[in-house]
Amino acid sequence: MSKVGLCIGAAMGILQDKNILITGVLTDASLAFGVAQLAISEGANVVVTGAGRGLRLTERTVRKLDGDVEVLEFDVTDPTHVSVVHDRLKEKWTHVDGALHAIGFMPEVGLGEDFFAASWDDIAPGFNISAYSLKTIAEATAPLMRNGGSIVGLDFDARFAWPAYNWMGVAKAALESASRYLARSLGPQNIRVNLVTAGPIRTMAAKSIPGFKEFEDAWDCKAPLGWDVRNSDPVARACVVLLSEWFPMTTGSMIHVDGGYHAIGA
Repeated sequence: MSKVGLCIGAAMGILQDKNILITGVLTDASLAFGVAQLAISEGANVVVTGAGRGLRLTERTVRKLDGDVEVLEFDVTDPTHVSVVHDRLKEKWTHVDGALHAIGFMPEVGLGEDFFAASWDDIAPGFNISAYSLKTIAEATAPLMRNGGSIVGLDFDARFAWPAYNWMGVAKAALESASRYLARSLGPQNIRVNLVTAGPIRTMAAKSIPGFKEFEDAWDCKAPLGWDVRNSDPVARACVVLLSEWFPMTTGSMIHVDGGYHAIGA
């Protein structure tokens, strides 16, 4: 075999032998599914979580991934699940290297164009699942990141008021702030916390947003690099790199993967 052949054969993925927890896999169109798929191809050991009525769907979807991927139930609104997930990960791996926060929820009344329609009781569960849960996932995984690690969250740029996004946009702003405070708290343990701010991708979650077509129509025209709402691969690549050791001194950051849309004023 040639030297070139030996080098290729010896190449390892950037997540080789890393233990990664991935939340938010519902269908194979989920952004989290793309991250899980790429992480596995880059050598990671992956555990996926699901919750509630979507757990069965998660279990079916995970069968499409390579290898035998375990699915754990993790309802972030149930405090007892934190210790259960922590204990299972400790039993399975002894340590964790990274976690992906890819979950979000907002009741229908919190979306659309009427910002005043929702009461606090209506939208409180959305804030719990979409923002506070970043801390919940850290509680389950950070104690197992004994040699440092990386927590990555999926975001949609909350600096602006978007059509129909309403209280989900406010929840994303809370997620962004929470990621910075977690970065501050976990930095001494060499645990990085970053967000990937993605352009619109045609997922099941996106379809639940009234007026999502407006995002689709505008994004490709305005983004300098263009944008394909059917292609989640650029987002997955960014997440995998942040979960790896290739960004060892980056934390508290928002990485835009949106074709450059965020940089253009008009």
